[in-house]
Amino acid sequence: MGAPGYENGFSLATHEYRLTQPLERKKPTVYFVNSMSDLFHEDIPIDFLDRIFDVIRETPRHRYQILTKRAHRLPEYFASRDCPENAWFGVTVENRAQGVPRIDELRRVRAAVRFLSIEPLLEDVGELNLTGIHWVIVGGESGPSARPMRPEWVANIKRQTDACGVPFFFKQWGGWGADGARRDKKANGRLFSGRTWDDLPEPKVA
Repeated sequence: MGAPGYENGFSLATHEYRLTQPLERKKPTVYFVNSMSDLFHEDIPIDFLDRIFDVIRETPRHRYQILTKRAHRLPEYFASRDCPENAWFGVTVENRAQGVPRIDELRRVRAAVRFLSIEPLLEDVGELNLTGIHWVIVGGESGPSARPMRPEWVANIKRQTDACGVPFFFKQWGGWGADGARRDKKANGRLFSGRTWDDLPEPKVA
């Protein structure tokens, strides 16, 4: 990417110097942790994870959003540790086969906010068990190899969040518009059913 920290491409790297950055920032900030990687990758040492969560606990003024595809590691790691109240935990739910089963693993974690990132939405994910889920984000895929997202798939999820009273956030259509046309994601925008959806959850530990 030509940016500091990405010199080794996709090879796993831990950046010790970044651990102190939230401590030095006094203004309350929302951190999307590991936006270009996965904090619960199997090769990240447990002691490094511990250090990260120590920083999170030491900075209650900040909010940390942590998204993973390694959902099985969440209950394993927190079986003997408390979740920081200022950390929100989510799993990616891109399809039925790989994505939907992650929801049950997420539900096993006692977190202030448990959220689903249904992005990129690659198919109709069917009926979802949203018990214990505090937030749902939906979005289409972007990039040169983007696959289209159909409006009825989004509508199915929106119907279920409405029925359960779960806040719904629609992020983007991505590389394919609601009309099925391929164009720049900015041109496709983020309107669904004629408006934007930017609902946020109220943190609660349960």
